Amino acid sequence: MRYPQLTGAASRVAAPATVLAAAAILFAGVPSGLPSADAVPHSRTQGCANGFDCDLAARIESVNSYLDSRPGVTGFVIRDRQTGAVYASPHAEDMVWTASTIKLAIASDLLNRARVGAIALVPEDRQLMEQMMSTSNDQATDILWNKYAGFDGQAFNNAFRANGMTSLRPEPSPNGRPNWGFQKTTAADLDRLMSTVLDRMHPDDRGYLLDLMRRVDSNQHWGVWGAGSAMRPGLKNGWSEEQGGWVVNSVGFAGPGERYTLAIMTAMNGEGGYQEGAETDTTIAEKLLSGR
Repeated sequence: MRYPQLTGAASRVAAPATVLAAAAILFAGVPSGLPSADAVPHSRTQGCANGFDCDLAARIESVNSYLDSRPGVTGFVIRDRQTGAVYASPHAEDMVWTASTIKLAIASDLLNRARVGAIALVPEDRQLMEQMMSTSNDQATDILWNKYAGFDGQAFNNAFRANGMTSLRPEPSPNGRPNWGFQKTTAADLDRLMSTVLDRMHPDDRGYLLDLMRRVDSNQHWGVWGAGSAMRPGLKNGWSEEQGGWVVNSVGFAGPGERYTLAIMTAMNGEGGYQEGAETDTTIAEKLLSGR
């Protein structure tokens, strides 16, 4: 999912920095009544620890044991937005290719910029965004990126950092400019991104984006989807064969009121492929959230 069609420099000149900054932190100061997505603690959960109830604490330990026998390296972060409890696995800060999970960050930034008038999304843009989120369409993403990345190609990456992806790093691309298909980040970053979407976006934009995440095509019915239909999950998955092997990632939410968020990044490191990675991600979500 990472090989974009490079079509040249962006055609849309970046909006003034002050306007883009406002879009990046849109509604950051509006109290949500929910815990913030700040620094993620790193520790194994013992008993009923880290603010989790005993059932979820035991589920986390079950996932850690499961990962010990799985190919590749997986980092994950689970957040209970009702209690504020957060658990990050030992590999939650590993830098991994984003693959198509970055498309969630692109969509949220476009909606935020449009909300403050920095850009005007035409109906064709909305159609491309829906294709990007539903089927993970790369060509639709290429078009949106080239149109709205700004004259220096930095508009999206500046917003990514402001929206919680503080570890995200653009990698060298064929034309030397930041490109969506050449980015690395961490599961902790994806956790902060998902929380920013849920806690800070304008309610109308948030509702639109969550609906897209709940209606993804069957090619994304894995990963956080493993929480089960009763939990009404929504997600954005990413999968790509990179130098060093496949990466298979999933970020999303589940539960009443989007109570739980889950970010998973699996780097296969040549020990398996897409199928093994998708199975790992799906099983993590099932073990953590099914029946909660």
